[in-house]
Amino acid sequence: MKKTFFISDLHLSDNRPELTESFIEFMQNHAKDAEKLYILGDLFDFWIGDDEKSVVIEAVKEQILKLTLRGVKCYFVAGNRDFLLGESFAQASGIILLSDYTVIDLYGIPTLLCHGDTLCIDDTKYQHYRKKVHQKWRQWLFLKLPLLWRMKIAQKIRQKSQADKRHKITAIMDVNTDFVEKMMQQFEVQYLIHGHTHRQNIHQIAQGTRIVLGDWGDTFSILCVYENGQYTFFNENLTNMKSIMTSLEKS
Repeated sequence: MKKTFFISDLHLSDNRPELTESFIEFMQNHAKDAEKLYILGDLFDFWIGDDEKSVVIEAVKEQILKLTLRGVKCYFVAGNRDFLLGESFAQASGIILLSDYTVIDLYGIPTLLCHGDTLCIDDTKYQHYRKKVHQKWRQWLFLKLPLLWRMKIAQKIRQKSQADKRHKITAIMDVNTDFVEKMMQQFEVQYLIHGHTHRQNIHQIAQGTRIVLGDWGDTFSILCVYENGQYTFFNENLTNMKSIMTSLEKS
């Protein structure tokens, strides 16, 4: 049976090699059997330009390329951490870059995809920051800076972000339900899939179904949608995931 995977918020970096190893295992042993793979942002913990080189970046690029060469289509929606990931990475890996809001035909069901940060409109401070850093002229200037400067700036931004989160109430960092309904109506869909909040769940709302992907850490939030319309989450470690998926496919 055909199936499509959705993942987000892996936050891969040199500081968490075990997450990169898990991503490689997922790509080699599970994603290869899918029809499509959608990565809905924050694949990397931070992205300062396609010219950055690291063991993690090269490993990820290699795994995506291998998957696309097998015929599995891979798509990427930028997150709030890796929105500068660009065409050079896409060309080297074979991944297809999507816009912030993208409607796909998911086995006959129009489905809206996004990272999720744009839905958190109650966090006005973050939305103001997001508007600034997504200005093309600012991005152009930033990418013209020497790589070492960009690394230092990125480190400061990460530290400030972590400090800000400690002073924000939880509700502000979640999506605004009314705005979610508005976007689903605007794009004329009954299904929405996103990440960002790290709060894996399936919400039934007036407009339809909102599926939230979790992050990767002690477990791995992986959404699998089958061509018959059924969908399920896998959250166990990847070894257990293999046995669970096999039993589902045989049933």
